[in-house]
Amino acid sequence: MSNLLFVYGALRKGASNDWRMKDADWLGPATVPGTLVAIDWYPGLVLTGDGVVKGEVYQISDALLAELDAFEGIGRGADDRPGEYHRIKASVQLAEGPKEVWIYEWLKGIDDYEIVANGDWLTRSEAS
Repeated sequence: MSNLLFVYGALRKGASNDWRMKDADWLGPATVPGTLVAIDWYPGLVLTGDGVVKGEVYQISDALLAELDAFEGIGRGADDRPGEYHRIKASVQLAEGPKEVWIYEWLKGIDDYEIVANGDWLTRSEAS
């Protein structure tokens, strides 16, 4: 089975973990309403706020989705610490129109983090 996944940070082309997407099919750039924050060397996306977050959509296998869930800390059964992300379905805008996709949403809010005003993790320093 295949899944559609929106990535907005370290998994995007040219970012530090883009190698994890080598077996995925890139479908193109996309946007989603929300707020992008800088956590550390990686971002978090909260699906609220007046901003627009830029990213990419990939078609991926169930196996790759499971690998990415592990990378993002989804489904840590024995770990009683609250996770940083959950995986949620949301609508994103691709060139050909809206698509329902999986997104890793940041669970710790935006109050303690720098907001990436331009909504683009890859060009955030250019917008400062």
